[in-house]
Amino acid sequence: MRGTHSFDKKVEEMKPSKRLIELPHWRRAKRLVTKLRSREARRSSGHYHGRVKADWKILHKSDINWVIMDYLVSEGYPGAAEKFAQETSLPSPVDSESIRERVQIRNAIHAGRIEEAIEMINEIEYEILDRDHHLHFHLLQLQLIEIIRTILNKPGGNPQGNDFYPAIRFATEQLAPRAPTDPTYLKALERTMALLIFPMEKMTQEFKELLDVKLRQKVANDVNRAILENRGEQSEAKIRQLIRARTWAESEARAAKVDLPSSILLGLGSDERMTTTGNEGDAMVS
Repeated sequence: MRGTHSFDKKVEEMKPSKRLIELPHWRRAKRLVTKLRSREARRSSGHYHGRVKADWKILHKSDINWVIMDYLVSEGYPGAAEKFAQETSLPSPVDSESIRERVQIRNAIHAGRIEEAIEMINEIEYEILDRDHHLHFHLLQLQLIEIIRTILNKPGGNPQGNDFYPAIRFATEQLAPRAPTDPTYLKALERTMALLIFPMEKMTQEFKELLDVKLRQKVANDVNRAILENRGEQSEAKIRQLIRARTWAESEARAAKVDLPSSILLGLGSDERMTTTGNEGDAMVS
């Protein structure tokens, strides 16, 4: 049965890895969802919803605390993680310094200091960029974009031909040699260099996206995941997997014609989505 197979696959994907933060009660959760799946025949009565609500009460507050701690560690909030550990009697993160290293790299990328971020990556995990060529290229592309951004934002506006020389030189020395090795590199380089041609007011959305600060956030997330994976840790906070699993479970239930409300909010805010990074984290780092 397709539903059972996909459910078992999801549970396997969400089992905790061998790292500092582990989430208990996965077997219990699997039994619970199995119960929910078998209740379709009784879904028309209020009894169905009452039993669902009652069953979820078996989740303990400690489980939620572990999920929160896992998020703080994975996403890089050492100060908040240490304070939360004190308030909940959970073990403090073993290596807060390694978390702070990731935070410093993330903050540098968010601020557009890409050269500084690359230097820090090479200092703490020198083999990452040698091994992950795509990540290295994306960092260099972002560095080129930041050079172009500085030129376009030059006081007085209307940059002249000589103003673009630093961007052209960087692209020629750092990105052009890599372009022939992958068609996606060549396309990315061409799109980036097009920023030198079109005035800001005449740029299409395709090019404006390159100058959007969201690109910094995306690259910072990719770097954070690469560092965690290189250290043998899970590359993503469990809460993100839980939300995807919850969305998947709702989709499966609706496909099976289970009686559900037309809209089930996650309670994550007005846009009902988790931010992938967020500038709010800096104030939490100590």
